[in-house]
Amino acid sequence: MAKRDLSGKICIVTGAGSGLGKAMALGLSAAGAKVAGVDLNLEALTATAKEATGGGVVPIQTDITKVDDANNAISKTIGGLGGLHVLINCAGLGMPTLRVDYWNNRLYFWQAEPEKWQRLMDVNVRGAFLMARAAAPHLIEQKWGRVVNVTTSMNTMIRGGNMPYGQSKASLEAASAAWADDFIGTGVTCNVLVPGGAADTPMVPNESPYDRDKLVKPGVMVAPACWLSSTDSDGINSMRFLGRNWDPDASDEANIEAAGAPAAWPGLAAEAGKGQPATKHGKDIPR
Repeated sequence: MAKRDLSGKICIVTGAGSGLGKAMALGLSAAGAKVAGVDLNLEALTATAKEATGGGVVPIQTDITKVDDANNAISKTIGGLGGLHVLINCAGLGMPTLRVDYWNNRLYFWQAEPEKWQRLMDVNVRGAFLMARAAAPHLIEQKWGRVVNVTTSMNTMIRGGNMPYGQSKASLEAASAAWADDFIGTGVTCNVLVPGGAADTPMVPNESPYDRDKLVKPGVMVAPACWLSSTDSDGINSMRFLGRNWDPDASDEANIEAAGAPAAWPGLAAEAGKGQPATKHGKDIPR
């Protein structure tokens, strides 16, 4: 397919200093979008900005776990870049922040240090919430916008020796479906984008036993991120997409079929709700 043109779109990507966030920030910029790169690491952000082509990446050093910082990142983007259309919540901490050699020295959940546990949850869950909370009123007012949350593979969410990373991403997955429901009728959507397996990013330390050549490359996130940031994805809401299954040369319809699925666990929710009144936004609806 022809390269997607994002000229006129203004995006925020958190975690833009490295890994998946950096790949998406550079990819969106190359497609013509103006990008506000958000990260706590200003040096890494500056390096990303220097590599950018097209619309460019503007570094905004931010601690997304702080209300004032999150609000400031949104207001700086709107004031400095002229608006905001897309928020991609990609910033996150992984298991190495709790135990560097977690892959061969299993961290049982009762061994996690509460302070480190809390920091990971704050970045991965609270940070995404604060950024979306600050962005939502603007997106709703203009009647068009995107929130894209980067979670993880479903099996990672429940695997032992992987807490609290797994549970933080399960929380964000559930939040994504709930936010998508809240956005219905506003012109704003919320979807999930994941690489589709362990990715070749700093979240997987070089000391780990993984063959890095077999890890999913961050670049797989770019094409679906550009699609989600465009008007071509109008009407797509509460979905999750696997970057590794997205073929940049295929049609959007084919990619939705190959890479897409409902976000969170709607099948389980429907099963649990059998026999109960079906409601939507507080009102009974027909089955």
